[in-house]
Amino acid sequence: MNIDTLTNKSSKKVTFHTLGCKVNSYESEAMWQLFKKAGYERVEEDQTTDVFIINTCTVTNTGDKKSRQVIRRAIRKNPDAIIIATGCYAQIAGAELLDIPGLDIVVGTQDRDKLLEMVEEYEKTRQPINAVRNIMKTKVFEELDVPSFTDRTRASLKIQEGCNNFCTFCIIPWARGLVRSRDPKEVVRQSQQLVDAGYKEIVLTGIHTGGYGIDFENYKLADLLSDLDKQVEGLKRIRISSIEASQITDEVIKVLSESEKVVRHLHVPIQSASDTVLKRMNRKYTTSEFAEKIAKLREALPDLAITSDVIVGFPGETEEEFLETYNFIKEQKFSELHVFPYSKRTGTPAAKYENQVDEEIKNERVQRLITLSNQLSMEYADKFVDEVLEVIPEERHQEVDGVTMYEGYSDNYLRMVFPASEEMVGKIVKVKMTKSNYPYCEGKVVKVLE
Repeated sequence: MNIDTLTNKSSKKVTFHTLGCKVNSYESEAMWQLFKKAGYERVEEDQTTDVFIINTCTVTNTGDKKSRQVIRRAIRKNPDAIIIATGCYAQIAGAELLDIPGLDIVVGTQDRDKLLEMVEEYEKTRQPINAVRNIMKTKVFEELDVPSFTDRTRASLKIQEGCNNFCTFCIIPWARGLVRSRDPKEVVRQSQQLVDAGYKEIVLTGIHTGGYGIDFENYKLADLLSDLDKQVEGLKRIRISSIEASQITDEVIKVLSESEKVVRHLHVPIQSASDTVLKRMNRKYTTSEFAEKIAKLREALPDLAITSDVIVGFPGETEEEFLETYNFIKEQKFSELHVFPYSKRTGTPAAKYENQVDEEIKNERVQRLITLSNQLSMEYADKFVDEVLEVIPEERHQEVDGVTMYEGYSDNYLRMVFPASEEMVGKIVKVKMTKSNYPYCEGKVVKVLE
C-alpha cells in the first residue's frame, strides 16, 4: 500500500499508550511518525479514537499484568476503535493476547513499519491479525525514524536492537531477539536530521546499547562515536544511555577522553558486586574486572559521573553477598544508583531457583542501598560547588520568591535548578553551582552560549 494514499484521512485519530523502557518510548514516537505521515491526528486516551496502540512491556510479571490491564481498558473505552498490541509482551505472548475479545491486531517487536497496511487490511476484513514472527530469526535492524520529539531539549536515537547475554533473570532476548546494529550511515543521517531540527543533545539508546557493532565485521561503538563526533555538524552533546563494563574497550575510552561532545557521564549496570551472585545471574564479568574498567575510565576522565543499576535480593543472596555489593558500591563511589528488588519473571531460569529471598529482607536491603546512593550523589555533587557547568534548560521548575526557576541536566548528569527564561530552553547555558542540595543542585546562569 502507498502511504500517500492515506494522506487525506485527516479525520482519523490515533492514540498511544506506552509501557516500559525508553526504547519503547522511542518506538512509540516512531510509530506515531508513520501515522502522522498518513494524515492521522494524535489524541489523548480520554478522547474518542479510531486506532488505539498499546506498546507493551514484559520485563517483569507485573509488566505483563499492566499490559493486559491497559489493553482491556482501551477495549472497554473504545468499542469501535481498532485496538493494537505491540512491543515485548505482544512478542512473547501474541496468541494468548489475541484471545482477549476486542483486541484486533497483535504485532511484536518487528514489522511495526507495516502497521498502516495491517490497519487497512483489518478495516476490510474485520478479522483479527496475528503478525508476530519468530524474533530469533530476525537478522536486520528495523529502520524507524523519529525526526522530532515532544521533549524539546534532548533527542533519543535508537542505534541497536536485541541482546546476546541471556542473564538468568531476564526475558528480553526472547522478546527482542539477538543483537542487530543500525547502519552507521543511517545513524549519522538521522543524528544530523535531529540537530537540524534544533536538538543539541542526542542520547544513543538500544536494548544493549554498548553492544553496537558486535554483528559487524570492522565497525564498533567506538567507531560510531568517533563518526558522530566528526560528521554531525552542530551537535553539542552525545550521551550513551547504557553500556556494559565488558563493552568499555580501550578504543571507547580513547574516544571518550578525546571527544568534546561525548558527555562526562556513563550508565554502567553492575546488578550485583558479589562474584557468586554474578555467576548465578550469568553476568559476563567479575567485580575485579568491573573495578579495573572503572579505574581506567576515571584515569581518562577524572570528573566522570558513573551511574548504575543494582538488583537486590536475587535468589540465594545472603547478607554477606549483599554486603559485598554494598561495600563495593561505597568504594567505587557511583554518583547514583537505580535499585530494584529482584522480581521473578516466569520463563527465566532464576524464577525456578531455590532460596528465593523474603520480600521484607529485599525491601530492607533496597532501602539501605537507596540511602547509600543518596549519600554518594551528594558527595559527587559537592565536588562541583562554585564550578561552572554546561546545562541545557529543559522546563520550568517552580517560582521561588517571585523568581521563575528552570531545571536541566549538566553534561555530567547533575540536575540543576536556576533562574532562567523560556527563551533559554533547549540552549546550552553556563551555570555556576551555588549549592549541591540533593536531588536538585542550585546555580545561577553566567552565560548563554546558543
